[in-house]
Amino acid sequence: MLNDTNPLNQFVSLPKVELHRHLEGSLRLMTMSEIARQHGVTVPDTTYNLSGLVQVQDQDPMTFTNFLDKFKTLRLFYKSPDVIHRVTREAVEDAAHDNIRYLELRFTPVALSRAEGFPLHDVMDWVLSSAREAAQKNNIKVRLIASVNRHESPELAEQVAWLAAERIQDGLVGLDLAGNEAEFKSDPFHEIFKEAKQSGLHVTIHAGEWGSAANVRDAIENLDAERIGHGVRVMEDENVVALAKEHETAFEVCVTSNYQSGVVGSRTKHQLPGMIEAGLNVTVNTDDPSVSRITLSHEYHHIFEELHVPLDVLKSTVINAAQAAFLPEDEKQELTALLKNEMTL
Repeated sequence: MLNDTNPLNQFVSLPKVELHRHLEGSLRLMTMSEIARQHGVTVPDTTYNLSGLVQVQDQDPMTFTNFLDKFKTLRLFYKSPDVIHRVTREAVEDAAHDNIRYLELRFTPVALSRAEGFPLHDVMDWVLSSAREAAQKNNIKVRLIASVNRHESPELAEQVAWLAAERIQDGLVGLDLAGNEAEFKSDPFHEIFKEAKQSGLHVTIHAGEWGSAANVRDAIENLDAERIGHGVRVMEDENVVALAKEHETAFEVCVTSNYQSGVVGSRTKHQLPGMIEAGLNVTVNTDDPSVSRITLSHEYHHIFEELHVPLDVLKSTVINAAQAAFLPEDEKQELTALLKNEMTL
């Protein structure tokens, strides 16, 4: 396996698992152009100029502000139920095309609902039904995670959590806390996430990206996090590293996103190799593949070529992701066995 002479193609052929991909950062550029024309969205009428608004360019400043600015434009596109169905379907198709065998696609119901004032429960059902249909057609296993933001009200988060818990049997398996961790504490959300966990939802928390390692500790101890989104700053505190290892917490690491948003100063100096060396449970993810103009195969290729992580270690991160999936134990073991068989581990 992996004997193709083109290094990127070798990683396309690798069966993969992705645990951290945002629907809102996965829209195809051509789809956005078509939606803009059909619904009168005011954006430049050339694909090239639209790309500058919604995708990070090589000449852009690699800053948090620039990265988030892309989403200001992206939020204009959720103009109808058909649009939400389409972008969900295409996100699943794109993952399957990249040989991702299991995908956890997270989405922010509030963001999808606001452009036209759609009810949250309708938005969630549209995403669920489209993801389920696309998964069946493209031979990929998909589960959904509902995401809420720190800067929004706990009451809104509680509503999303309650609606998500009602849809566990439909494939909505987790709850995520995202947003500006540097300026907004998680305290107002502690009880919401504990109750969500008790209801049967799994929990993943964005932490240790823009905030310190203390936020990773907070996520594990006070939000019952099973996984940490990003989490690269955990390496700043050896005690938090030890805590994460003790709890077997999985880290959803997104190398290109961390560079483009200014979390790390250079892709070649990313902390991922150090996290692996420290014994942390590391997985590889894209975060927002369209915004970053990447695929998961690109991420693996970069980590192999520029961060010099060996192929056998990269294969082990795929298995890590399968075992950290928000699936019942028997389904995790079935997925793990399938991947190991294909990778001949």
